[in-house]
Parts: sequence; C-alpha cells; structure tokens
Amino acid sequence: MSGKLRIAIIHDFLLKLGGAEKVLLEILKIFPSADIYTLFYSENETKSLFSKYNINCSNLQRDIKFPPRSFKYLLSQLPKAIESFDLSEYDLVISLSNSFAHGVITPPSCLHICYCMSPTRYLYDWKEEYLEENNLLRGVKGPIVRKLLSDIRIWDQTAASRPDHYLAISKCVQDRIKKYYRLESEILYPPIDIKKFNPNFGLPEDYYIIISRLSAYKKIDLAIEVFNETGDSLIIIGTGEDEKRLRRVAKGNIEFLGWQSDESTREYLRYAKALVFPGEEDFGLTPIETMASGRPVIAFRKGGVVETVRDGVDGLFFDQPTKESLLATIQKFDSMMKKFDSHSSRLRSEEFGLERFKNSLLEKINKYAKTS
Repeated sequence: MSGKLRIAIIHDFLLKLGGAEKVLLEILKIFPSADIYTLFYSENETKSLFSKYNINCSNLQRDIKFPPRSFKYLLSQLPKAIESFDLSEYDLVISLSNSFAHGVITPPSCLHICYCMSPTRYLYDWKEEYLEENNLLRGVKGPIVRKLLSDIRIWDQTAASRPDHYLAISKCVQDRIKKYYRLESEILYPPIDIKKFNPNFGLPEDYYIIISRLSAYKKIDLAIEVFNETGDSLIIIGTGEDEKRLRRVAKGNIEFLGWQSDESTREYLRYAKALVFPGEEDFGLTPIETMASGRPVIAFRKGGVVETVRDGVDGLFFDQPTKESLLATIQKFDSMMKKFDSHSSRLRSEEFGLERFKNSLLEKINKYAKTS
C-alpha cells in the first residue's frame, strides 16, 4: 500500500497490560499515527502507556456507572457497541481480537486484517470451564448465561466473515480459526523486544519464578501446590482477581511481589533458576522473554509454547495439568539444570524479534492490498 493511509487499530479492551497490549504497543511503533478504537480503556491500569495516542472508546465507557473492569455484566451489549464505531474514513483497519474487535464494520474500500489472538475461548472450547470458574452454573443464572453465550456465538459466526484476512498468533490459534470459523489464516508470531533483555550466561540464584496475571485459568494454584510440597523458593510477579486466594494457600517459601516495573521484572527473570509456566496460552510471550534472558522454561505441554520452546534444549515440558506431573518435571529439571545452554536459548529467542515481526506484517499488508 502506498501514499498516506488512514489507519485504525481495534483492540477489545484496554484495561490491563498483558500480552495483547504489548503487541498493540509494538504495532503502534510501526503505525504511530494510527487511531485506536476499544470498548473500554483505563489509563491507570495501562500505566499511561497509551496516553499519547488517539483513543476512541465505545459509548458504554461513557454510560456505565461502575468501573470498566465490570464489562462482563455487559456482555449482551458488546456486539452492538463494537459495531457502532464509525470507520468509514479509514483505508486500513487492523483488529487485535480475542473476543469482539474483529466484529467492527468497515466500508468496502477498506482493507480489514484481523490479527487473531484466538476465537473467543468462552464461546467455544473453553465454554464449560468459563462457566464453572465464574460460578455461573448454579441456580437460575445458569440457563440465562448459556442462552446469552449462545446468542453471542451466533453473532460471532456472522462477525467472523467481516475481516478480509486473518493472521493467527500461533498454529493452535490457526487450527481454531479453521475449526470454528471455517476460514484460512497465516501465522504471524507476536513480537518480542529481545534487545531489552540482558541474558545471564552464568549461574542463577536459588529461586524459580512465575510472571503472570493472577487469574484462575493461569493455573498458578497448581504451581503453588507443588512448591508448597517441595519447599523450594518461588517468586510470583503479577496481580489479578485470584491473588487473595492464592496468597492464602501459599506457604512461606512463596513470595508475592505484586506488580513490578519491566526493568525490575527483567532482573528477577535473568537470575531465576527457571520460569514456571503452568497454564495453557495461545502463544506465550513470557517463555520467549525467559529464553532471551538465558534462562530455561518449565511449561505445560499445550498451546503456543510447544511452537517456541524446544523440549530438553530451552526447558522441559510436563504433560498433564496435575501436581504429580509438574512435580516430577521440576525434580527432573533439578537433576539436569546444568545441561541447558543459555546461549542457544538466547539465539532461539531472537527468531521472534521486532524486525522479523515488522517486516512480515508490512509484507503481508502489501500482499493483501494487491489482491483486494
């Protein structure tokens, strides 16, 4: 695409700083004059990192009388809200979507590329887990919520056809796009700013580390159960709605540091024995950041991490989401820790750097523009 383009980037919710928000920041470096559209935005929760950009929020942000994080109570209104954005003046729309962003309505002349974090997990393969973890199965609310999710799933099937092209963040997400939307996609792994990580090629200190949002689906409680038994030192960096419960069940060898700056987090990471990554993620930025720091990864063998971490080279996988499986893997890791090559892991991480992402994204945009 040539000439001066008007570009809009659609993001589901700007209410925290997670992997999707890191990706958004890197895309904004490529397109710094792009306008952002999002259902809800919190400058405080995103540490003002987006404050210099033009952010357009949905009318729900103006109308609601409680904090934006309560958007779950507004699920039925979110499809209409995402469709209400006026994108008629844009030449290129990039939606970063794991729920609603792909459902924006664009004019025929506009190229719409969806960078898909995943088809909405709680509408498809994660539906029952979502209902159980959010305590939505009991009493009269169970049938009501099931009907609501069914209605949104019908909308989602229609909305899925709106982007002109899909980019998937991993092979497992590509498979879901094919299964649930019956659409083809290309894989574009998310970017990591490798240069920010100063690798430790020497000996670590005597602790393991978890860097994660403290939500139930992250399975941090599984790691806590194991480290409660082993007595090994575990540092947990992150906050979230499950934090109070996790703190209650953790023993004294487990230290919660809450939110830490990027600089502080990188220092803790580079001296850790290993990152413990107990949940299933669609891609997983933190394992690559760990490899960039010269440290190994202990991860559940499922999701995007199997595409990035080499078993026995950059770390070890455990095969079942159980205490016994993770415990056995940590014990195995302790016996072979000196065999992991920090230099090799650092080189592997560089395959996911910023330049690779930027060049690939621009190449795909130009290719799609020529065929539209």
